This record gives sequence, C-alpha cells and structure tokens, in this order.
Amino acid sequence: MASELWPSLQAPALHGDDELCTVSAHGVRVRFLDGRELLCGTSGLWNANLGYGNEAVAEACAAALRDASYLSVFRYENVYARRAARELVEAAGEDSYARVIFSTSGGAANDLVMKLARHHHALRGQGQRKLVVGLRDSYHGLTFGGFALTGENLGQPVYGVDQRLIRHVSPNAPEEIRTLAARQGSQIAAVVVEPVLGTGAVALTPAYVETLLELREKHGFLLVADEVATGFGRTGSLFASQRWPAPPDVLITSKGLTNGTSAAAAVLVSGAVAEPFDASGDVLVHGETQAGTPVTCAAISATLAEMRRLDAVASARRLSARLDTALDALVAGHPRVSATTGAGCFRSIRLSAGGPGGDDVPLPQGEVPALVAAIRRAGALVHPSVSGVQILPALTYTDEDLDELLRRVRAGIDAHTAAPPTDAAAVGAGTGAV
Repeated sequence: MASELWPSLQAPALHGDDELCTVSAHGVRVRFLDGRELLCGTSGLWNANLGYGNEAVAEACAAALRDASYLSVFRYENVYARRAARELVEAAGEDSYARVIFSTSGGAANDLVMKLARHHHALRGQGQRKLVVGLRDSYHGLTFGGFALTGENLGQPVYGVDQRLIRHVSPNAPEEIRTLAARQGSQIAAVVVEPVLGTGAVALTPAYVETLLELREKHGFLLVADEVATGFGRTGSLFASQRWPAPPDVLITSKGLTNGTSAAAAVLVSGAVAEPFDASGDVLVHGETQAGTPVTCAAISATLAEMRRLDAVASARRLSARLDTALDALVAGHPRVSATTGAGCFRSIRLSAGGPGGDDVPLPQGEVPALVAAIRRAGALVHPSVSGVQILPALTYTDEDLDELLRRVRAGIDAHTAAPPTDAAAVGAGTGAV
C-alpha cells in the first residue's frame, strides 16, 4: 500500500515499497527498511563523492546551524557565503572566475544561468540574444527552464514547457553547431553543455570542445559548463572543464558541492560576464530563499577542505584506471555487454538485446528498470542509463569496494539476461534513463 510520500520518478505501483525505502547510509553502503545493506555504486545520485557520513562535513553543518541558524543572501550577505564563494573561485581558478551566485539545485541554477546570459547581453546592447542552445540527450534538471534545456524527451509537451527559445544539436557533431551558429549566431545568448552528458555518460570529445571555443570567439555567445554531475573530482580533475584549452564563461556546480548534504548549487561567473552588471548597476533578478545559507556554505567549505585532505582527485584518477581495465574486460568477456562510455568515475555499461540477431541491437529502454532491479537484488545500487546502467563509485572507494561493485553488477546483468523480459512498470518508472 502506498504511503503518503509521493517519490520522484518512481512508478506508482512501487510507492510504499519497503525494499526501496532507505533508513541510513555510512561510508559507501546504504541500509534499507527491509534490513538489507547494499553497496552504493552511484555516490548517492552523484552527490556523495566522499562517501556517506563524512564527519568533518557533518560537524561544520552542525556548528553553522547552532551559531547562525538561518541567514540569507537575499538582499543581504553572510560571512559563510562570502567565505564559500572565495574558496570556490580559488579552487576553480581565479584567472577564470570572479563571482559566485548561489542556488539550490542544478535545475534552478540552469534557470538562473539562462536569465544571467540574456541579461548580460541586453546590458551590452544585444537584447536580441535570447536563444539558449543545449545538446540532444542532455540533462539539465526538471524545473521549467532546465526542463526546456534538457535534451532528452521526458514529456516536456505534456507539462507545457516552453522551448521556443531553446535549440538542440547533437553532441560531438561539430557541423550541426556550426550550421546553427552560422544561421542564428547573433541571436544565441549561451551554449550550455555537460562535459559528460548525464543520461548516457557520453563525454564530449576534445575536437568538439575546440569547436565550441572557436564558435564562442567568432559569434560572441557565452559558453556554459554544466558540471552538476562532473564536478568535485568525478572525472579526474576538480572540474572537467579545467582540462579544456580555455575555460567556459560560466560554470554550474551542485551535487558533490556539499557532498550531498544540502540542497545547494553554485554558479561561477567570469569577470567579463559580471562586468556589465557592475558598470550599469543593474540588478540580476534572481533569488532563492534557501540559497547561500550558513549550513549550506559551511558544507561547501568543509567539502573543499576534505577534498584536499583526502586527495580525492588523485584517488579518482586511480579508481578510473582500474575501471578502464575492468570495464574493458567486461565488454570483451560478456556476450550481452556491448560497450562502455563515460570518463573518470562516471561510466555507463551498455547492453545488447541478445537473442537471434540481437547482438547488435541495444537493450530496449523499457528493460532498463528491470536490469537496475536485478543488480539491486545482487547487492549493489546503480543508476539507469541508455540501454544499460551507470556506475559512479565514490572517490573514497577502496580497491576491494570496486571489485565488489563489479562482481555484483555482473551478477545482476547475468540474472537479468538469463530471465524472460519483465514488465517495466513492475520494477521502475518512465523511460528508465533519468
């Protein structure tokens, strides 16, 4: 029987299921109401890069709640937000960024960025720049602005999402973005890209990034890196865009920003983007009640300190190298595993449909929830992807943790591929790709 809780992106038939109700999390394991303790292979939906229950982050949050309770950045400032903003700029690069705007989620931050880009251009006498370009199969959240920009079909027309000022092009297809820029470059306010697309774990190629940087210089739009998923060490550097030949104009970060402890996001802005506002005195019309609060900003500061103390970025690179070897072996050795995509500790495992003539046919998306459930029954939590699953180990994983994750994932794949197809509604929701 369903409880009063209406959970997100879960089929109504599963509401109230104790097997899907969590009660605690420590390290890299999550305990469920039915008594099972499972290995987390998702870093808590990309959030807990340092594992669950980090004591330093918890203590920083507790102290801020005791000492400052609620203070805002809505028509005021607070010292916690000032400190966190300064530390974020230092960590991301003072040559690249000058200002930080706090938000409460990746979706809300994408909404904010679309407003920021359009207002920036209007202040420079280019008010015609209203278009925002995203990538097909991208994910930028489910608030109305972020939902419009999301390049996966998740029912936007049903909800009346306005996409008239949004354009989508294919990732890693330079000619598409070149053609669009040649036709409408003077109308484009911003191009927003994930360095690794969140839904399918598809990494942007160096050549494609070069194209984006070239077109930015030629056509004058802002380039935005949505690093909600890739930030805080996930791909082997603090931010994936730090490895680009030139920085984006705006960087969005969330999830790992507080190690998942607060509803928080931050938008890092270059000096050039902020300059028209400073010069004109215009106010950016955006504000969120819970953005930049003491507890949120204390968590940000503590997370940055813990990233340094644990040398988490170096750990991510080490884990990534082991994943390279292990996933290549899985593709080579499992008849139904067709490919692996992604970068660093942000990977997907793609499956084929199997059966007569099915080795070259992707696993139907409707089967993905059943695959996720099979892996969960085998003892690990993973996230749906395109024709398969994503694995995102915490950066604090030991070698033994990683070996266990891969064993349990393979056991779940084996169980699923040996079983007859299952009705997706009985095990998951929607397309299974979010």
